[in-house]
Formats: sequence, structure tokens, C-alpha cells
Amino acid sequence: MKDLEIPLGKRRPLYRFFEILPGLLSYAAVALLFILSLISPVLGAIYLLVVVATTFVKAIATAFRTVQGYKVVQRAKRVDWRKRLEDLEDPHEAYERLRDQTNDSYDFQEHVQNLRLLSAVEGKSEPKPHQIYHAVIMTAYNEGLATLVPSVEAVRDSTFPNERIIYVLAYEERGGEEMEQTAKELKKQFRGVFKDFILVKHPDGLKGEIMGKGPNLTYAGEHLAKYVEDRHITKENVIVTSLDSDNRVSKKYFDYVAYEFLVRPDRQHYSYQPVSLFTNNIWDASAPMRVIAMSNSFFNIISTMRPHLLRNFASHSQPLAALIGMDFWSKRTIVEDGHQYWRSLFYFEGKYDVVPIRVPIYQDAVIEETFVRTLKAQFVQLRRWDYGASDVAYVGAYLFSKQRKMPFLPLFAKFMRLLDGHVTLAMMAPIVAFGGWVPMLLNLGSRGAVAWNLPNVVGWIQTIAAVGLIITVVMSLQILPKKPEKYKKKKHFVMVLQWVLMPVVAIVYQSAAAFYSQTRLMLGKYMEKFDVTRKVVKE
Repeated sequence: MKDLEIPLGKRRPLYRFFEILPGLLSYAAVALLFILSLISPVLGAIYLLVVVATTFVKAIATAFRTVQGYKVVQRAKRVDWRKRLEDLEDPHEAYERLRDQTNDSYDFQEHVQNLRLLSAVEGKSEPKPHQIYHAVIMTAYNEGLATLVPSVEAVRDSTFPNERIIYVLAYEERGGEEMEQTAKELKKQFRGVFKDFILVKHPDGLKGEIMGKGPNLTYAGEHLAKYVEDRHITKENVIVTSLDSDNRVSKKYFDYVAYEFLVRPDRQHYSYQPVSLFTNNIWDASAPMRVIAMSNSFFNIISTMRPHLLRNFASHSQPLAALIGMDFWSKRTIVEDGHQYWRSLFYFEGKYDVVPIRVPIYQDAVIEETFVRTLKAQFVQLRRWDYGASDVAYVGAYLFSKQRKMPFLPLFAKFMRLLDGHVTLAMMAPIVAFGGWVPMLLNLGSRGAVAWNLPNVVGWIQTIAAVGLIITVVMSLQILPKKPEKYKKKKHFVMVLQWVLMPVVAIVYQSAAAFYSQTRLMLGKYMEKFDVTRKVVKE
């Protein structure tokens, strides 16, 4: 088995260099504005305008891709994925039936071509839809039935046959007696619904593990592998989906994943990524949390339109055989989802990719018992996500390692995009928000037109970029679930007005959380405890 784990304890000098690099570049990007402005207000202005112009282009592109992605997701949701999956049972018959049809539904012509290709390989031990099993591993820590039951019901109500779904509830021993009783009650409530409902309690304090979700998933995955082997189920035909306790899958998700799995000859070399939408409880969340939740939802919609840049995030699906080969998920990082992309890429020596599944998995926005605790919990969640900057060292060390088994240039391009993403997340918002005043304030004795007019110029650009924000506001109303009856119609107006908080949220949360995580990495103060975001259900 290949050693795919990140180091614990003291790191090698090269690894430490790459841990420091994201934070170093982020701080340097902000400091550079001050340094250039001191040297010359013109240089400071040029640097600032480059950053602002880049942000402007990205804002317009983001608005365009959000609209494009939303339309694609809506089309994919309307497809009868159960019927398309059933067509794969006899691809030759289905191809003859559909080959001359005209149909403008999502990827219909691609479906026909898939049938043609599968017809050519019939009889070559290719699996059929009725041989495919889905295994769901749902992790839990201390969540109650109000959170867990709807998530299990969403799987139960999917269009994929329940008799071929193995449900694994992976819960933590440190969740205590209350979690133990909740797990038993959940099994009792759903006994007989699936092929099996398995309880796996992850022991606390196992050697070589951090306190996180990855060790829980891996421990449950090992039990699942033993279960599949004991029942003589072909492990190559089992697809594993990891779910958080608040995740509610689209009814068509499992059929869609099984279809994409079967139409690929090298199907073990892929994982399957749905669109995460943080809208379960969006009407109950406070305004800043709604802005963050909707922004993250838009990011995921955009990501599904860029498959070459798609990474594992939150819930995703991957073949059991591949997971067994790479020892499941990492037990040493709090960002096991995004990190799983790099583990898989290195395990398959570059021959790995993520397939977009363009239907949603619905998740919760952050809600705590009080507003102040909610604000804190949101920051804690974002700093955990932003600790994905730790992957820069993981990828960089492998990139320049003698053990590298994939071409340098493709991996270098991925590495640069990874690094750029984390640096941009940290430094962009404060520079755009306040940078226009820096050249002027550092050159108060000068009356140069450039420095004194720069705030106005930046303001004009920001005003034009607001067109993208207007599109974002309109799209946010499109993806909202139905308004609960307990709220009045004026709540829709509040859902629009909340977007005035976007600049504040970008700085106080997104940028500050990124700087926090990158600073921890720079100082070697590693985040080795998964701070669980509580799932508070408002009645």
C-alpha cells in the first residue's frame, strides 16, 4: 500500500517551506501595496488597479457562470436518471430505440453515444445496473434525531432501489451516551428499509489519528469493506457516498452516480461530486450566515461548470475498491474532503478525475442557539475549510519529490491553481475594499492626481462590478426553497437587503478566516482537531 498520509510532528525543511508559502504570499500581497505606494504613488496605483481589475473580471465571470450553472443544474434535475440507468441493462436495444430520436433534454445525445459504446463491449464482464450497490457512510458526533432522520429519509426516498443501499451510521464514541442512544433509535426506526443499516462506533483516541471526520470515515469504511467481503458482494461494484449528518440528497442522486460510474471503462479512477447547496435552513439563518451560505452555494454551482478544476468537497462518492486501495480517507487532516482529491490523484499516479454530478445535495447554513455564538461558529467553520491551504505543502512536497509518478507540468499547473486560490481568498477583499486610500494616505504631502483620484476610480469600478452582485441577488432568490409559512412575505425583501453585508462578510469572514489558517500553518501551530459545527434545528 502506498503511503499517502501527511506527516505528523516535525516536518522536513521542504515541507515546512510549502506550509509557510501561502501565508507568506498573502501577507506579501497586502504589504506590497504599502511598499510600492511609499516608493511612488503611481506604482501603488498601478498595482492596485491590476488587483481591482482582476477582481472586476472575476466578478463578471462569476455572475455569468452562476446563471449558466443554475440552468444546467435545473436541466439535469429534470432528467429521468432511473430510466437512463435502466437503458444500460441492454445498451444495444436501447441504442436501437433511441438512435434516431430528437430530444433536447440534458446530455441526451451523449447518452445515446454511451449506449453505442457500451453495445460494442457487451459480453466483456462489464457490470450491469442491477449489480451496483450504493453504500452511504453518514458521520455523526452529537447530532439529534431532528437533524439525522430527515437525512436518512432523503436516502430512503431516492429513486435507487433501497434493497441495494447499505447504510452505515459512523458515530463518535466521544459523542457520549446520548449519541449512542440516538444511533440505536435511528437503527430501530429504519430497520428493514435498506439492505442493511449498520452502526459503527469510532473509538476515541486511536493512535496516529487526529480528532476529525477523516478517521471516523476510514474506521467505518474498513467495517464496510469487511461487510461486503463477508457477503460476497463484488467490491468493484460498490459506490461509497460520504454524507454529513445534515446532508439531504436529491432523489435522483444515486441513479445519476451509478449511471456515470457505469459508462466509464476506467470507472475506479473517478470520484463523483454533487452540487452542495446550503439551503436546508436558509430561512431560519441570520443575515450574515445567509450571505455566506448562498455565496458558497454559488461557488459550488460555478465549480460544476468547470470539471477540469473540480475538487472533492463535503459529500462525494467514490468506488469502494479504490477507497480500499488508498486506505480510505486521511486520518491526519481536518479537511479530508478536499484532501481526498490529492490522495486519489497521487494513488492513481495522475490518472484520476472528478465527475460533476449536477444535482444538489442540500446542507445546513450555520445556526447556533444565540446570534453571537452563531457568528463565532461560522468563523470556526470557515477557518476549518480554509485550512485546505495545508494541501499546498502536501502537493508541493510531492511535486518536487523523487517519488513523484506523474508528469511534472500538469501537476505544477494544479499546484499553482491551488496556491493562487488560497492566496487570492486571503488578500483580495481587504485590498479591494481599502486599497484605494493607501497611495493617498501615504503621500499626504503630494498633490499628485493619481493618488488623490484613485479612491474615485476604484469606486467607479466597484460600482460597475455591482452589476454582477445584482445578478447574484436575483439568482439567490431562484435557488431558495419554499418560504415556511411562519414567515411573512416581507421576508423576501430581507433576503434581498442582506446582500449589502457582502463586503463586510468578505473581509470579516472569508479573508480573516483564510489569514487565520495560513498564519497557523506559517507558525507550525497545526489545526489537528475538527471543530464540529453544531446542527441546531429551529422549531
